[in-house]
Amino acid sequence: MTSVSVDPSGEFLTLRSKKSTYRFHAIWLRDNANDPETRAPGNGQRLIALRDIPAETRVMGVDLKGQTLGVCFAPEGKVISFEVGWLEAHAYDTAQSTQRGWTAPEIETWDSKLMCDVPTGDFAQLSRDSAARSFWLGQVCKFGFGKVVNGPVEDGALFNIVDLFGYVRETNYGRHFEVRTEVNPTNLAFTGLGLQAHTDNPYRDPVPTVQVLYCLESSAAGGENMVVDGFAAVKRLRQENEEYFDVLADHCARFEYAGEAGVCLTSRRPMIELAPDGELIGVRFNNRSMAAVTDVPFDKMATYYAAYRRLGEIIDDEAMEVTFRLYPGEGFVVDNTRVLHARKGYSGEGTRWFQGCYADKDGLRSTYDAIRRAHSLEAAE
Repeated sequence: MTSVSVDPSGEFLTLRSKKSTYRFHAIWLRDNANDPETRAPGNGQRLIALRDIPAETRVMGVDLKGQTLGVCFAPEGKVISFEVGWLEAHAYDTAQSTQRGWTAPEIETWDSKLMCDVPTGDFAQLSRDSAARSFWLGQVCKFGFGKVVNGPVEDGALFNIVDLFGYVRETNYGRHFEVRTEVNPTNLAFTGLGLQAHTDNPYRDPVPTVQVLYCLESSAAGGENMVVDGFAAVKRLRQENEEYFDVLADHCARFEYAGEAGVCLTSRRPMIELAPDGELIGVRFNNRSMAAVTDVPFDKMATYYAAYRRLGEIIDDEAMEVTFRLYPGEGFVVDNTRVLHARKGYSGEGTRWFQGCYADKDGLRSTYDAIRRAHSLEAAE
């Protein structure tokens, strides 16, 4: 049975159920009121600023009826209703992780064992079936990448993939870029050499958070795509040597790109990016774009390079990688703040033509959440 009590000061109330007990401050409750004077009914945006709420706001009284809690606030004398389920879903009086490098519950880290279960969606089904699209987008959010198969084999088809969830982010490379490779080429610019797993464009600020690669030709032997979970890699580094983890999280690397006229891109960010509460939110790793590291003190530089080397060794470990071959009409979407990608080397004869572009996670997450919310509302009717 649910019950509620108010602290004698009125500064907070306590909500008790069979499973848990949560406290909520009066000012937090008042700020999150959902009445039409506080929030716009159509879009849920606040109509008032915090300055419009008295700093001395207190809980004057409560009235619990079923799963609806009425709260009367002083000095306004305003009564606001809250659903108990909403309060429990947004409770902040909970145990907080104290370990640096924790990840959100909806994220699942992985290694080579995921090889047999790569998140995959059929393009036609994703295009017409919102439930299938929601499931696939959920997998991308969970694992940081996902494949698409049975797509059209035509120039620009990768834009159809982006249309499933968001918008193209245009850069100095244009709306998209070409990845053409010939084995035994006449021009050494078209090389079949393998690439170390990396995140793209770490020299940008902000970095493109989603990358799409799409296959149009693939007759060369080899050239398999490879992905590595950067979150799993840095967690392994922390387990092996916490000092290594800390030095890469506490000091900025520098990245730069000036490979074409009129372009000089630079950024200053750590290889391991943490939120203020220690949540692991990003990884930047790209040896080709590393500039001189100048933000590490002299007495930590040797440790920094040892940590950088060890992280690279973990990333290169085959036990960490998932490989798959893309055929014409197939592509994959990768979270560029988390998952590193690469390709294997080539041999023999043939060609390989991919197209790539960038997008952003806010669009992907928005589409995923919007579909889930629509399905939830339909189920409630």
